[in-house]
Amino acid sequence: MTSDLQFPWQQTAIIHHTQRLLSSFHHWTGFPLLDATGTPEILAQKLFAAPFVVVSHGTQADPILNYGNQIALTLWEMDWKQFTQTPSRLTAEPIAQADRDRLLQRARERGYIDDYEGVRISHTGKRFYIRNVILWGVLDAAGTPCGQAATFNQWEML
Repeated sequence: MTSDLQFPWQQTAIIHHTQRLLSSFHHWTGFPLLDATGTPEILAQKLFAAPFVVVSHGTQADPILNYGNQIALTLWEMDWKQFTQTPSRLTAEPIAQADRDRLLQRARERGYIDDYEGVRISHTGKRFYIRNVILWGVLDAAGTPCGQAATFNQWEML
């Protein structure tokens, strides 16, 4: 028996969220985050297994992570359940949180940014430097902001 937590991309809510991530990325940047051929279920699996990091959080006052693909879960050393209960601010060291807050605000104002790099921290305290980060606003089907997401394919353990 498989669990939704083991294969989160099979959950209906995650399939829908994947669609929001992909369509919002294309909306802001003008190009696809990944090859968008296939059913929504196949795209959800493709994004979860992608060879780059994808993370997102909601719009709460202290946003909670609501998506992390397999590379993100590995990098931050958490399972799906733990990751999706974590305030996104905890992905950065306390000293770096003001910089992270400015980054998120700049992305909210512009729709997306593609020039970020900085230090992040895993659940167990391992630090890593991320580069070529694209951060974008996630929109629902009506075009209403429903969170923010980030992707990057370069990191270095410190």
